[in-house]
Order: sequence, then C-alpha cells, then structure tokens
Amino acid sequence: MNAKVLKNKIANRLKRKRRIRAKIHGSATLPRVSVFKSNRYLSVQAIDDATATTICSLHSKATGHKANKEGAAALGEAFAAKLKEANISEIVFDRNGYQYHGVIAAFGDAVRANEIKF
Repeated sequence: MNAKVLKNKIANRLKRKRRIRAKIHGSATLPRVSVFKSNRYLSVQAIDDATATTICSLHSKATGHKANKEGAAALGEAFAAKLKEANISEIVFDRNGYQYHGVIAAFGDAVRANEIKF
C-alpha cells in the first residue's frame, strides 16, 4: 500500500470511530469495552466514561495470544472471566471503528458465549 492509500484508510477508520463513540457511553455498572487491534496484538479494556477510568484491561501480548481468530476467542474468554471477577455481567461493545467481522467478531462471540451480555 502506498502512503496515500494507507493514510485514507486510517482516516476513514477514525471517522467511523467518532461516529460510533458519539452514540455509546459507558458507566460503572455498564462499562464500554473498547477493542484495539494491530497486526500483532489485540488490546481490550472496560472503561467507565463517567469517571474516565479503566475498570479492567487485557493485552494479547501479556496472555501470549496472537491477533487471529483463535487468539481473539481465547482473549475473549479470559476477558469475560476478568469481567465476572469485577461483578460485571453486561457491557456496551465499542468496536473502535473496525468492522464486526473476523477477529473483532471472534472476540465478541467469545465474550457473549461466556455469559456477558451486550
């Protein structure tokens, strides 16, 4: 990809991100779960937007998972366990401008399969 195409791709994702974030908000009882993906890693955090604090977070580098569907599913299970420890059973899912497809969908499905509603 040349620089111009890559710049437009990133700019379009940030536009989608702003559009999504204008509609969703997290609280202490219903946190916003934000997902960031790079080519190597996934990063997830549950955020209370009212106080601007992170309730819990998880990074695939720390858990030893890759940024593929299998790694995202395993990270989703681990993150759901962390949410249960924090007594959170319902979340607002922030896909951070990414399509709900592939790695992001695998993470979301794994969290949902472990009895966390969104």
